[in-house]
Amino acid sequence: MRWSVGFVAEGDPATDALVTMDEVVELADAVAPLNGIATGGNSTRYGAQIVVEAETREEAIARGRAQFDAAVVKAGLPGYPVVREEAISEFEDMMGEP
Repeated sequence: MRWSVGFVAEGDPATDALVTMDEVVELADAVAPLNGIATGGNSTRYGAQIVVEAETREEAIARGRAQFDAAVVKAGLPGYPVVREEAISEFEDMMGEP
């Protein structure tokens, strides 16, 4: 089953560097092969939404997290902690269910 999984990472605004738009573009490039999009820029927050194949929500989040973490490294972003993760199956999306 296909899942859309999303992650948001956030640093401490008092001590961490702002994520630039160029860095978000690098993240977008890194997640593009995963049917992904990236968000963030000019803050200490960045995120991505990608598509994975998995049997369960937990498996989708685990697979997505591994791919998100790899994309963050590839993009050269700081490894801020993930503060939000979510997954919705293709079926749930069609039915309008969370």
